[in-house]
Amino acid sequence: MTEFPTGEFPIGSTDQGDITHGHLFDGQIQYAQPRRGFRSGIEPVLLAAAIPARQGSLVLEGGCGAGAALLCLAARIASVEGLGIDRDPALVALARQNASANRWPNLRFLTGEIASLPALGAFDHACANPPYHSETGTPSPDASRRTAKHGAAGILAVWAEALARPLRSGGTLTFILPAALLPQTAAAFTDAGCPPTAMLPLWPKAQHPAKLLLLRGIRGSRAAFRVLPGLVLHGPDGSFTAEADAILRGGSALDL
Repeated sequence: MTEFPTGEFPIGSTDQGDITHGHLFDGQIQYAQPRRGFRSGIEPVLLAAAIPARQGSLVLEGGCGAGAALLCLAARIASVEGLGIDRDPALVALARQNASANRWPNLRFLTGEIASLPALGAFDHACANPPYHSETGTPSPDASRRTAKHGAAGILAVWAEALARPLRSGGTLTFILPAALLPQTAAAFTDAGCPPTAMLPLWPKAQHPAKLLLLRGIRGSRAAFRVLPGLVLHGPDGSFTAEADAILRGGSALDL
């Protein structure tokens, strides 16, 4: 098992009365997260599905929260090793508890700033659901949601560079983010040495504009950029489509 750095900020205790205990993948994964503030949606599950990891792959996640993406990845791929970084020590503590509850010792979580990551060694894949709301927009009254979603100008470029830096040649960088941010994120990937190779739109319903997308870049790649067919999330009645359900509840992969 790879030895990751252990130095970090002190982690405070978490009041269990403020924690909800649920599950992911239709009960396959135990998952605790804060009752209030920033709570995981479908984004980390879709992000995990898009990581082309194999057994033994090393995966780095920025802004890991309570660990949903790496937990889903570990459930899908045996022996994957993951390192999640988050600036919120309470969420890091929860991520560690979640990894322990699911008996995945190969998942590690550290408190830290993505913009100033220490030397972490080499990784096969890196991923993030980065903060993207402008600081000039209306801030959430909850501190944890502000931290998770609001970033300074140029934050996407900072995150892309920081997460691309430890990637091996041919390693992948994958973000899930609003479709409107495709131009600046694609430029950030290119500047970070991971030119975009594929984009997969996520449509809320058929014939509706995509609100989210998955963007994949590859370290040192010269491959042509591809726009993939995409995924429709909801049917006319609002329930998940069979394709989305297979990913969100069944743990299937998304091929980018």
